[in-house]
Amino acid sequence: MTPVRVAVTGGIGAGKSEALRAFARRGIPTLSADEVVHDLIANDAEVRAALEGRFGTTDRARIAAIVFRDQDELAWLEALLHPRVRRAEQAWLDGLDAPVAVVEIPLLYEVGREGGFDAVVTITAPAEVRASRGRPPEDARASRLLPDEEKVARADFAYVNDGTLAQLDAFVGEVLERLHAR
Repeated sequence: MTPVRVAVTGGIGAGKSEALRAFARRGIPTLSADEVVHDLIANDAEVRAALEGRFGTTDRARIAAIVFRDQDELAWLEALLHPRVRRAEQAWLDGLDAPVAVVEIPLLYEVGREGGFDAVVTITAPAEVRASRGRPPEDARASRLLPDEEKVARADFAYVNDGTLAQLDAFVGEVLERLHAR
């Protein structure tokens, strides 16, 4: 069975990961692109060697401090990681026997990946809510992200995550109902 492929995206601190957990609580297979990146940096010998050679470290925080100041270094890092992340996602999807599968991809629209999914869920949150989560939208990475309004306009489903976990869970339930009705 080929699953309906759903991408979850949204702004920094909006609650994408919590939405992913809400899908998982409903028994839906989930994968986080960020977790794939973390695994590659921690465990892939080729990636680790390339990072050591380029940056002298595999420490994510130190690498982030470099690449978010220098677009050329960021482009190099993305060229190293993005193809590997896509291959890992595809291998994961290919190995599933489920009606629906959900992948969290923070930069979905920014890297042109939306075409690889049957549906897109965008999670947003007001600036004050993001700040209360310790992730202000003024984060150094925010300048390269599409505005929430554009992500919402392009998404199949959108949710303003400024309420309770129960409300987020209810939204995820509604998304699943609509996907199953297609």
